[in-house]
Amino acid sequence: MSGAFGAGGTIATGTESSRAQTQAELLGVGTPDLMLALTVRDGGARSAVAAGAGVVARLLADEPAVRTVQSAATGDPWLMSRDGRTGLVTVSLSGSDADRKEAALRLVPKAREAVPGMRVDASGASWATAEIDQQAGADLLRAELWAAPLIMILLLLTYGSWAAAALPLVVAVLAVVCCVPLLGLLAHVSDVSAFAVNAAAAIGFGLSIDFTLFVLARYREEHAKGMPRARALEVALSTCGRCVFCSAAVISSCLVAVAAIPVPLLRALALAGVAVTLLAALAALTVLPAALTLLGDRVDGADPLRRLRRAPIGGASRFWHELARRVTARPAATGMGALAILVMMAWPAVGLRLGAIDERTLAPTAPAAAAAADVRGRFEAPPERVQVVVLERPDAGLGNYTAAVARLPHVGAMRVVSTSSAGGPGQAEQEQRPAVVLVAATVGPDTPQGARLVDELRKTPAPGPVLVGGRAAQITDTTDTVRGALPWVALTMGACLLAALTAFIRSAMAPLKALAVAVISLAADLGLIVWIFQYGHGADVLGGFTVTDSLDASLLLFTLAVAFGLSIDYEVFLLGRIREEFDRGLDNQAAVIKGISRTGRLMTSAAAALAISTAAITTSHVTILKLMGAGIASAAILDAILVRGILVPAVMALLGPANWWKPARIGRQRRRGPGTATSETAAG
Repeated sequence: MSGAFGAGGTIATGTESSRAQTQAELLGVGTPDLMLALTVRDGGARSAVAAGAGVVARLLADEPAVRTVQSAATGDPWLMSRDGRTGLVTVSLSGSDADRKEAALRLVPKAREAVPGMRVDASGASWATAEIDQQAGADLLRAELWAAPLIMILLLLTYGSWAAAALPLVVAVLAVVCCVPLLGLLAHVSDVSAFAVNAAAAIGFGLSIDFTLFVLARYREEHAKGMPRARALEVALSTCGRCVFCSAAVISSCLVAVAAIPVPLLRALALAGVAVTLLAALAALTVLPAALTLLGDRVDGADPLRRLRRAPIGGASRFWHELARRVTARPAATGMGALAILVMMAWPAVGLRLGAIDERTLAPTAPAAAAAADVRGRFEAPPERVQVVVLERPDAGLGNYTAAVARLPHVGAMRVVSTSSAGGPGQAEQEQRPAVVLVAATVGPDTPQGARLVDELRKTPAPGPVLVGGRAAQITDTTDTVRGALPWVALTMGACLLAALTAFIRSAMAPLKALAVAVISLAADLGLIVWIFQYGHGADVLGGFTVTDSLDASLLLFTLAVAFGLSIDYEVFLLGRIREEFDRGLDNQAAVIKGISRTGRLMTSAAAALAISTAAITTSHVTILKLMGAGIASAAILDAILVRGILVPAVMALLGPANWWKPARIGRQRRRGPGTATSETAAG
């Protein structure tokens, strides 16, 4: 089934740079998918050039996936290192991202076989993608195997029963295992990358545990009060089961909104996230009740830590009760204190810079990363710094255009590529063919200077229409696409949240408060991510990684969408329980205190389990996985403790009865709605 998964490109589709790349490839030029650095041990430039020519012939003759191959032997002087000991062979491949990745995996061994006496180092987008997928899969498997025993210990401490502690893990494994073939089927109609599958599996593991804990905790709480097990399960499903359903709907809606952005990797991550979220909820609402029914009294087996416990399992937490009492007694002071901390955490997000994944997400010692760094240091015009400018109808003004381009800042070298040979037979006469101008920049493609150069190239007056491509243009177009879509994505996510919470809690004010608090929490998490991964603070604590001064737009947005969904997950659970106590006759402050005392310990345990599962990913050698793991783990802990423990009760105490204000129409619907006569079905 794994062969069905693609590569999930990191570059936005439908942009000017993608059109430029397509046109340039048809003309035999373009940003290469694969780069082979051939280094001679003895001899000079001539042997390197000859070896490169041999590899060119071998690749062209044996591999139909190869579109074009360039080397110093084919007339490109930029493909020879300064010392003349290394020749660079650039390969443009055909097909989808998945096809190019698979072709790269075949081509590199062939190139090494063609020149056994030389060192062949591979880099480029397709080869880096293959290494990232392989490393990510191995790292995620190792991380989950490491996290599972720790989560088991945590759940045993929480529930005091081997059976009860094992149930969340069983549900999580089942949801993840079922997710893989489902995504395999989806991959036949959409681009679902192997990396997205691995990432979604890690997220699904944590979500499954979260959902299962909510239902299981309520079941055991009701049974501990003396309720028969069948009735306790019914109450758990009608209360916390509704929470799970609402949370899954909100998280899935957020990810569907993200999937609308035309970046293949982001879309693949979002689709995989939706699939695993729905499966996690389905397993928690079907497999768990079946298991509880079959186990019966055995779910509360021997507690190995019974003598060490100070409070009965399922009871209210004295710590969370006292904390909620103190917070609601001085809501303005405590709320402002929590808000100040969150604002300080969010401040680094002001300097956020978006970029795109490249080989630097791997460890510096990884083959693709080391080879790419060597090319940057030894070649005058590394392919990643070359802007590909396609002039569709050049005329006598081409010379003036190139002269103007040469005067632009950060232009190191430039040459016009003849398209007479690149275009191939059957085309029009040369004077009617497009012209390709290659512009070698002196700055990196992911720098502000590189983005400005792309903008200047597009503004420079030219003889006819111009398409600007190259790595810098691809990154610029991708980040612009993501930024342009963010307002619509944010509006969609906010609308979905308000609709779901309004239907769930039957209040107009509480959903607005939940949205505001979720945004503040999300901003704090974003600030922490920027502080660590863009600025590099604490990199050594996470095992070290290459700081690129930018964050990949796809992984960052996916991480924030999941973090936003988790924030709502805890909000749904907490609000539901507070509303339940309020409907039983308690005033607003008393309902807040009791709701938090009943849910605080569980939310902390659920957040800790999710944090362990995702924090284990930070041991990966892939930086984007570190970012995802650290971002989601920190969001879970921050949200469960500071936000739900202090900020939410403070705001709810300040709002008072206004928390439960609703238009008369909603009130009439609630009075007429089924199941509103009993507090058990009010909320979770």
